[in-house]
Amino acid sequence: MSDKTVVVALGHTALGTTLPEQKEATKRSARAIADLVEQGLRIVISHSNAPQVGMIHTAMNEFGKSHPDYTFAPMSVCSAMSQGYIGYDLQNSIRAELISRGIYKPVCTVLTQVTIDPYDDAFAEPEKIIGRTLTREEAEEEEKKGNFVTELADGHFRRIVAAPKPQSIVELDTIKALLAADQVVIAGGGGGIPVMEQGIELKGASAVIEKDLLCGKLAELINADDLLIITGVEKVSLDKDTDQETYLETISIEEAKKYMGEGHFAPGSMLPKFQAGVSFVENGKDRRAIITDLPHTKAGYLGKTGTIIQ
Repeated sequence: MSDKTVVVALGHTALGTTLPEQKEATKRSARAIADLVEQGLRIVISHSNAPQVGMIHTAMNEFGKSHPDYTFAPMSVCSAMSQGYIGYDLQNSIRAELISRGIYKPVCTVLTQVTIDPYDDAFAEPEKIIGRTLTREEAEEEEKKGNFVTELADGHFRRIVAAPKPQSIVELDTIKALLAADQVVIAGGGGGIPVMEQGIELKGASAVIEKDLLCGKLAELINADDLLIITGVEKVSLDKDTDQETYLETISIEEAKKYMGEGHFAPGSMLPKFQAGVSFVENGKDRRAIITDLPHTKAGYLGKTGTIIQ
């Protein structure tokens, strides 16, 4: 078993949106993960869940409206559901791909809870849009329940929730034990299920955690060697879609912080990837954060392409 550990963060493009898309997308992702396993690496995988958790939230709430005897599903439950069915497709695809290559290694999904600070400033300024579009009347009903909504340009409304920072991972010891047993581990899907500690109880929070920030935290806590963030571009660029577009290859922590400070990266998109990468690299020794796309996963790990922070 290798002494190298890599946390792989799979973005939306690696998973698809609908159920049929997800089934095919996870097969492509499985090939990229199998390439890394063949390098002798210990692998922990996390993933996006934005379209999936939105579909679950919409479906459960529509069902609740039609069936008054059933309660609406809170965000924490929707997040748990998304971890389950994404993990189901992903672990089966990876298992099949590994077996096809003559590799017999267990693959598992850990339902992962992540503690948050109930006093996080994010709760005062919710920003993550979830669920279907609402009429004005429906939006007013949501506000009566204590939820936040935002008005769209077309006069419709959407519900919004907070995106607090991850504090700790409840199932961390489980993840470490599975890694030590040489299993491929899927954990922290969708940023984890946000929970707040109340005595010995864990209470689900109406929030979502930024997936990339959780991946960085997970990589730090298991002392991984590399954080491999899979997104929609082979390399990150500055001044994108202009005559001055410049691709970033290997950069230092200081350079990454400079570009972040200059506002080159969009919040909720590329910025959290850099925030996660910088935090991971500067809080350990001999670490790398690699940002690239799915077709270049192996090449990115080998340092042949991608944007590398080290």
